[in-house]
Amino acid sequence: MPATMTALFGGTGPDWTPRQVPVPEPGPGQVVVRARAVALNNADAAMLAAADPTAGGTGEEYQAGFEFAGEITAVGEGADMPAVGSRVMGTTPGSFAQYVRADRRHVLPVPDELGHEEACALPTGLLTEHGALAVAGFQAGQSVLITGATSGIGLIGVRIARALDASRIIATTRDAAKRDLLLNAGADTVVITGEQDMTQAVLTATSGAGVHIALDHVGGRTFAACLPATRTDGAVVNIGRLDRAASTIDLDALAYRHLRLHGVSFGFTRAAELGDVIAAAGERLLHAVADGRVRPLIDATFSFDTAAEATARLRSHQALGKTVLSVP
Repeated sequence: MPATMTALFGGTGPDWTPRQVPVPEPGPGQVVVRARAVALNNADAAMLAAADPTAGGTGEEYQAGFEFAGEITAVGEGADMPAVGSRVMGTTPGSFAQYVRADRRHVLPVPDELGHEEACALPTGLLTEHGALAVAGFQAGQSVLITGATSGIGLIGVRIARALDASRIIATTRDAAKRDLLLNAGADTVVITGEQDMTQAVLTATSGAGVHIALDHVGGRTFAACLPATRTDGAVVNIGRLDRAASTIDLDALAYRHLRLHGVSFGFTRAAELGDVIAAAGERLLHAVADGRVRPLIDATFSFDTAAEATARLRSHQALGKTVLSVP
């Protein structure tokens, strides 16, 4: 391996800055991966804005990124699997670099049928959506509501629910033009929240019973509307806050329906827990990734040199699926 590499840093302005830094060495239980492609998430834009010193941000510099795919080039003590040369996809802070150091528990093998660009766009969606379904106690044959389903991970959630044999998948979007996108991903019913009352539409689609599980990526009023749209003894899991973090809920809907409410955020502070979530997602879903049932939708691919354009695409909220950077 070379001594230095190119990495993208935030905290210097509104966009990432490329910088030459030392190639990392693996510690115990870690692997180093030669990244070939990396994927953007909404958190990347939020972190850039929070650290941008030209717009009142903190000015704290950091190596950017969370998702990557490539080949293992070095392993640390106790990390003999996966082996050097294995193609992997994974998640770790600071992944926008030519070489990425990660906990071995936070990577998954890449099926032969998958290229690096698709692979790098999967880890967050796989672990988050499968992890949320697991927290809710999902079983094959149950119905699932997915709000904000045209987001990058929301689309993966629809595909995962279909691959795991959900009986009915109801997906929401504000834009009627995206109806076919959700139907093609595997949704049975699409609710256009700009035109329909979400709760009533879900109840109509489920003969008045409501869904077994609601996965909410929106928060705010949408989260509150999930409660009366969920059947007795069902579960509501908040995953994201595309709208807002604050929500006022109807406690009668919660109590009378005996609902279970969960919030998930599979961060890096609990490395072992995250490893378990990733391992479970891999065990249940890698076969569906290999045969094409669970794949990300790639909106566009940029290079490190055009990373500012990728960020602009992410900030526009017009991307359909994931935005990817190829690694030089």
